[in-house]
Amino acid sequence: MRGTPRSGCPINATVEALGDQWSLLVVRDIMFGGRRHFRELLAGSEEGIASNILADRLKRLVAGGLLTRDDARRGQRATYSLTDQAIDLVPVFAHLGAWGTRHRPTTERLRVRAELLEAGGPDLWAAYMAELRHVHLGTPLPENSGPTVTERLAQAYRQAHPDG
Repeated sequence: MRGTPRSGCPINATVEALGDQWSLLVVRDIMFGGRRHFRELLAGSEEGIASNILADRLKRLVAGGLLTRDDARRGQRATYSLTDQAIDLVPVFAHLGAWGTRHRPTTERLRVRAELLEAGGPDLWAAYMAELRHVHLGTPLPENSGPTVTERLAQAYRQAHPDG
């Protein structure tokens, strides 16, 4: 997440903004795991991110405009929130997850959300982005007559992973 991109290519600009695999996974865990504090992100990492790498990626993501960090007082936990830029990545994550389920070995409990996102398509993504904007940016939620996308994703995960 450098100041000047290597080129004007949109794909390069995106790759530079996201940084690396750890940055993507941190955004994923905030976006889909609801983890918003350093310790939650560290303890909940399936991939086992080291604390120094997590601290560095959080700083980079804040500096790059993908996350905000509240001004926690001494002794309090800082809360990280997605920015609108990060929330706009929902379709990207949906496509990455769909590609991964088709072309890489995965486990049922970890692919179930990707399958739900792929099956739901753009309408589901838009609804989820509205929910994320409500949680992270404080925007009002549109009228909804049923379970939220967050509830549907959590239910799918619980059904695939009943022991925890």
